[in-house]
Amino acid sequence: MKQKNWTNSQIINTIALGFSLIFLISAFVASLYTREWGYVFRNWYRIMITPCPLVTDYLEISGLASAMLNAGACGMACFFFMIFLKGDSRPNTLAGYFLVVAHCFYGLNFFNMWPCFLAPFLYLHLKKLDFKGNLHICMFATSFSPFISELLFRYTQRDSYTFGILQLNASGILLTVLFSLMIGFIIPAILPGAHAWHKGYNLYNGGLAFGLFGFFLFNFLFCTMGFSPHDPISRINPVYESFHRSYRLYANLFFLIIFAACIVTGYFLNGKTFRGYANLMRDTGHSSDFSEKYGMPLCLVNIGCHGALFLLYINLTILFTVGVGFTGPTIGVVIASLTFTAMGQHPKNVWPILFGYQTLYFFTAFLCFVQGRELSWSLSTQGYINGVAFATGLCPIVGRYGIRAGTVAGFMCASMCTATSALHGGFVLYNGGLTTGITALILLPILEHYQPHVRQEIKSQASNLQTMFALAEDLTQEIRHAQNQIHYGETEPAHSGSQKEAPPEKNLL
Repeated sequence: MKQKNWTNSQIINTIALGFSLIFLISAFVASLYTREWGYVFRNWYRIMITPCPLVTDYLEISGLASAMLNAGACGMACFFFMIFLKGDSRPNTLAGYFLVVAHCFYGLNFFNMWPCFLAPFLYLHLKKLDFKGNLHICMFATSFSPFISELLFRYTQRDSYTFGILQLNASGILLTVLFSLMIGFIIPAILPGAHAWHKGYNLYNGGLAFGLFGFFLFNFLFCTMGFSPHDPISRINPVYESFHRSYRLYANLFFLIIFAACIVTGYFLNGKTFRGYANLMRDTGHSSDFSEKYGMPLCLVNIGCHGALFLLYINLTILFTVGVGFTGPTIGVVIASLTFTAMGQHPKNVWPILFGYQTLYFFTAFLCFVQGRELSWSLSTQGYINGVAFATGLCPIVGRYGIRAGTVAGFMCASMCTATSALHGGFVLYNGGLTTGITALILLPILEHYQPHVRQEIKSQASNLQTMFALAEDLTQEIRHAQNQIHYGETEPAHSGSQKEAPPEKNLL
């Protein structure tokens, strides 16, 4: 039987479908595992009517099964847009998908995603831009979903808000509509400029732009208006407490099955071989499209390998340090760590970032020991677990400047990861991307100053690439010119003196 050749777009769509189905199946399995069968949809409804700034743990609010159902529903919604819009799905589409489903465990849900998701389509329509080619922008815009829930359910109601009870008023609805329209037109405008700030060394490009804009929105809506922001919702969930607020066994089995399936599937799609993955692992990850250079089958292998590495890191930090376990945010950031596995991330350029987090921890622990005081945090504190997943977006620094630079990047990012959420009140989900963006802004000028040869090498490569494009364009024009001459009979066929000259071809056009 002839083997079917899958295109990159088809594989990306299949990944989205596969992950979404696994979440939905997992919701059923989890309901049996936690004995919450019969309450899954009611608890999912509770997720959708609850304000959700960082870090609102959906496992605490509703339960494991309902959070899995939430991720599956949001994932399927993204998948339907991916297949019904005309055009090809790209790695940035897959990145947007991973970020959507990752935050479905803490802050994003099937209700608050739609205003932010749909608003950019109005902008794309007015500008006559391709919907499918810019679908990732709509997915990235869901980073502001906590603002939607806050404005709709609590901002205008203040002390009258009651957990678990849906209350709406006209001013809240009007504010939500206006906010959504603003997001739809602002997000496409600020995304391109953010890339120039960090020169492509922060893969979470939207995090920096969104975090800074969220800083303005939060201060305008709360500080300027004289309102005090509310804390994230918390409650006593007896089922969650019975598992000691950590579904460690379930989460590990869940992710190991997924990552093993990715590796095996990639192996078969790549012709039953891992050939080429070593080349992918040598890639710097800077402005790199793995799907175009190495193919999506190897990207699938990379998803599995990278995910397994990050899962190992999480397990080791939970095992050897005191902090949280496999909470909703922890499960979410394991998925978030996969975001750019088709656009720059791989185990070789990520591990120095993880090592940078460990370096900060041991360095701080040593100083506290010398001073005779206890360290107030650990690597398994929720903020540091969340931060390290997004810190992997600094992997191009490792690829271009080496392991030591990557370790420093991780060290710096870890020192700031718990402070940046205060800038936007926790209402921007890509807080880790904001931290990595700030790290890149601080570190890059230093690296370029002391290692200028890297910058020159990049400029040289860009210049060579532009030269190649120019030559290819000139060659294409020459070919077209020659074809036109032949087509219109302007070029005479070769003939000998004794041969009768052939009449010119008749133009049939």
